[in-house]
Amino acid sequence: MKEPDGPRRGIPRPKTTGVLVVVGVFLIAANMRAPITGVGPLLGEIRRDTGLSSGAAGWLTTIPLLAFSVLSLASPGLARRLGLERSLFVAMVLLAAGLVIRSLPTVPALFLGTVVVGTAIAVINVLLPGLIKQDFARSVGVMTGAYTTTMSFMGAVSSGISVPLAQRAGLGWRGALGCWVVLAAAAAVVWLVRLRDGRRAPEGSSRSLRSLLRSPLAWQVTMFMGLQSVIFYVMVTWLPAILRSEGMDAASAGWMLSIFQLVGLPATFLVPALAGRRPSQRGPVVLTVTLSGLGLVGLLLAGGVAPALWVVLMGIGGGSFISLSYTFFSLRAPDAQSVSALSGMAQSFGYLLAAIGPVLFGYLYEATGGWTVPLMLLLLVIVALFFAGLGAARDARITPADGDPGDGRKG
Repeated sequence: MKEPDGPRRGIPRPKTTGVLVVVGVFLIAANMRAPITGVGPLLGEIRRDTGLSSGAAGWLTTIPLLAFSVLSLASPGLARRLGLERSLFVAMVLLAAGLVIRSLPTVPALFLGTVVVGTAIAVINVLLPGLIKQDFARSVGVMTGAYTTTMSFMGAVSSGISVPLAQRAGLGWRGALGCWVVLAAAAAVVWLVRLRDGRRAPEGSSRSLRSLLRSPLAWQVTMFMGLQSVIFYVMVTWLPAILRSEGMDAASAGWMLSIFQLVGLPATFLVPALAGRRPSQRGPVVLTVTLSGLGLVGLLLAGGVAPALWVVLMGIGGGSFISLSYTFFSLRAPDAQSVSALSGMAQSFGYLLAAIGPVLFGYLYEATGGWTVPLMLLLLVIVALFFAGLGAARDARITPADGDPGDGRKG
């Protein structure tokens, strides 16, 4: 059956309500990474103040990734019971509460708050693509690019300002981490106003995890999400060490990591905005995987020669991958609830790989005494990403009967 042209069947939306949805989406996106990425630069100060070991402190960044993996599968069920808008409102309230708890002056509160923050963001990660599908059916690519760019930008900002907030502004590490509650509260207030219109979104067909597991297309989208997560988190974790092994000083290697994240921001917006206008996204997949692959080959064979070029190529590819993943959630599923179910499956698997990938690559480095073997394995990951992307990018949707052979065409 043909999809409705608008996000709500036969229910006109007042302009003020539409504005609230857009503002709400951007506020939520601003909260999706900032509360997590600000932790890393403060780990030294946190350890000195609390007496935590390096291993224990490392859990402060690992716990959210594990929460993303474990809780992503449960988030679509929450949306079916409460609706997308109410579920996102609950998640923002939970996020604000977690940020407050994490800033309390006890070590148990620090870890409990981290669990709550990871839980809230896991729900947001999964459900926001469904909201985009529901409310912006005609501009999925543009809105996906816009909110993933906001997410990435605020994540980079949080990494950069956490130490100045703690030291120069005199907030201390607890204040620097807790100040993000203002942004979370603002998003919650906007969504509370949005909920007062009293209208529920039309119900779409929902899909169980079991049915998605029988869909080749769902697995291709899932593999694309998972493999790109491995590439990103391996690079974020080990890029400075790789460059330092080529003779680069610590400060310059740190700047290279910043460049890796920042150069991808334009691609994060432009690639899905362009891809959303096409029935198939294979062109963007081929282009971005090629750029990333060239960057990795350059890093592997000539890491000490023009390292900035290799980092820029990989950064453009990485920025494209994450937004393409979220775009696939919306384009490959026929309705908002199916988008949330597919998003939950893909992100659960993807963030599990993201948590395992950097550890595995660290062990490979120790076992082989260099970065050649780990980088060659990462090149194989990029090759696998290419083939998963070709499948995920084809002009098709998950069929109503996901266990049937093949996947259905759009239309």
